Amino acid sequence: MFRVVRLCMALAAVGFLAACAVNEDSGVDLNVADVAYVHDGPTRLTLYTMVSNDTGAGAHTSLLINASQRVAWDPAGSFRADTIVSRGDVVYGMTPAMVDVYTRFHARETYHVIIQELDVSPEVAEIALRRAQAMGAQPQATCALSTAELLRGVPGFEDMPSSYYPRKLEEAFARKGPVTRELFEYDGDDKSKVLEAYNAQRVAETRARRKAEAEAAE
Repeated sequence: MFRVVRLCMALAAVGFLAACAVNEDSGVDLNVADVAYVHDGPTRLTLYTMVSNDTGAGAHTSLLINASQRVAWDPAGSFRADTIVSRGDVVYGMTPAMVDVYTRFHARETYHVIIQELDVSPEVAEIALRRAQAMGAQPQATCALSTAELLRGVPGFEDMPSSYYPRKLEEAFARKGPVTRELFEYDGDDKSKVLEAYNAQRVAETRARRKAEAEAAE
């Protein structure tokens, strides 16, 4: 009986973590160096937790890292497209516009986003960046688990819990004293239009840049 209960609990965990999915590299025809974005704000770790509006359960975890460049650690996430450059589960080129799109992409009528911003030293931020780049693509339903693993190797975050549950990681991160806010949006669950609009803009920018480079090389 106990084994049956444990199996049911495991299946339930996989169910509410359905927002996590394994991804291949995207934007493979674009170089990471071409899209790298250096943000002039403070070096910072921002934990995102996507939460069900119906049950309050966590659905996805990700981490925005502002170090020598700003990237998103999006383990098994769905924010991928041909014009978004990702390697492993690191999404590059996190400009202000892209951060806005990324955040709104996850908020919808059924989920809201808890955003926890914590300023850290440049050294700590850089360690987090290097660990994210080294971890590679993560298996389905391990977004919170892998993010906690990443953080435990960062000075000051060694006590992050090893858990599949995004809310447990969010609660532990809250004890570090971040600035916290929540984003609610009430459009439908299909967020493809948000991504399509952003991709159209990125395609235009990429074409313009390549045209300018070609003209300069003549």
